[in-house]
Order: sequence, then C-alpha cells, then structure tokens
Amino acid sequence: MRLDVVTIFGEYLQPLQLSLIGRARQQGLLDVRVHDLREHTHDRHRTVDSPPYGGGAGLLMRPEPWGEALDAVLADPPPGAGADGPVLLVPSPVGEVFTQAAAVELAAEPWLVFACGRYEGIDARVVEHYASRVRVREVSLGDYVLNGGEVAVLVVVEAVARLLPGVVGNAASLEQESHAAEHDGLLEHPAYTKPASWRGLEVPAVLASGHHAQVERWRRDESLRRTARRRPDLLRTLPPAACDAADLAVLATEGFVPGDAGGFRPGPAPVAD
Repeated sequence: MRLDVVTIFGEYLQPLQLSLIGRARQQGLLDVRVHDLREHTHDRHRTVDSPPYGGGAGLLMRPEPWGEALDAVLADPPPGAGADGPVLLVPSPVGEVFTQAAAVELAAEPWLVFACGRYEGIDARVVEHYASRVRVREVSLGDYVLNGGEVAVLVVVEAVARLLPGVVGNAASLEQESHAAEHDGLLEHPAYTKPASWRGLEVPAVLASGHHAQVERWRRDESLRRTARRRPDLLRTLPPAACDAADLAVLATEGFVPGDAGGFRPGPAPVAD
C-alpha cells in the first residue's frame, strides 16, 4: 500500500517511523511519502492561507497550492493503482466519523492520499474539484475539533495499516478486538496476565481453569456486559439472530431486549438478585 500525505508540518508524521508501522515500512509493506505543501507556493513568504470570503475569524488554506500539490501526487501513481486512482482522505470535523468498518474498507485500497488542513480548513473548491477526479472521503475522528489534520492521519494510518497482511504478527488477534466485525462489533472483554493476584485483585478463576468452552463463554458474556454498560449504542446494530440463549440472558440482565426492527433496545428494568 502507498500512502501520500500532503502537509505543512511534515515532522508531525515522524511517529510513522516507529513500532509496527515503521517495521512495515522497512519490510516494504507500506510506502509512506510526505509532501510539503509549501513547495507548491510561488511567493517569498510561501503563503498557503488567506482570510475567508464573507468575513469571519481565522484563515483558510488557499486552493492554488493544494491543486498543484495534489496534481503532482496524482501524476505519479504506484504500480497497480488501477483506473480509479487513490482514495483522497481529507480530515475534517464535518466529515464522516471514522470507524473500524471504514478502516477495513480502506485497507483494501492500494493507494491512499491524505490532505492535511490547518487553520480554518481548506477552500471547499479543493474537495469539489477532486471529487470529480478521484474518490474523496472527508473523515472525522469524532465530535471535536483539532488544530490540523496530521493527528487524524496518524490515527487513520495506524488503524488501516495494522489490517494489512504481515503488519500484525498474530493476525487472529485482530478478530477479537473491539469493534471487529468477527466480534459482532462489540467491545472486547477484559484481559489479564501474570501474576494471578495483584494488590488484592484476582484474575477470574475461569481463565485459569483450562476449560476452553467456559473461557469463551466468560469472554462473550463480559464483552456483552461491557458493551451494554459503556457503548449501548453499539447494541442497536447487533443482530438478535447472531445471539444464542446465553447472550440474550446476559443482555436481559443488562436491561436490553431485541428490538422490533432488529438490534437491541432498552427493555424492562432488570430484576435485582
């Protein structure tokens, strides 16, 4: 996979040289290229911003340097890029919320290009223009505002690259993580390691029992409980057909019942023991 990142703060992307992402780059699994937007300016101040039309606080990134920078990136496709070209990702608080499902979709792409906005963002014509040439996705990490797109790029690259074959040593571990489709999109269960007793807290006995079926049942139960208590919104998309009688019993004790239109909804208050 090739990743092109256009930014005015290339040093912000230094963490992509570390840990699993850095190793994937060394192994040739990832080709990460960082491009300086200011190299596509033509004045002595290397200006990339101007006040917005219509007034208002702050500055907006001008379209001309972005056009030149993105044109240069698109003119140098990697082998196997295909006729569709890259997916152009523009981090923005007005974009779609980035999810694990989106990470899975992007991991299937051979080429991603990131446009890192700063100040009050990028002139809207940039997204409008490139949407007619390549697939554009504006993405948001959540309902808050960052100073720029670079931190979002770090998050998206980390989430996407770890799904590529060979990046994570034990690929099976990806299937039981929080939000994984193989895990029904639920939060992951609590996990423990040695020592068995620490500061008066014990590892649940079932995990040391050697009874694999009971361990898996405990993990499933705890995953359901954790999701119900911390992210009940995720239960709205959990198909009741994917749940067995034990799952339904756990969710009932947490106050959730199958909904009329699928998923789970809050039901009658659970009866106290």
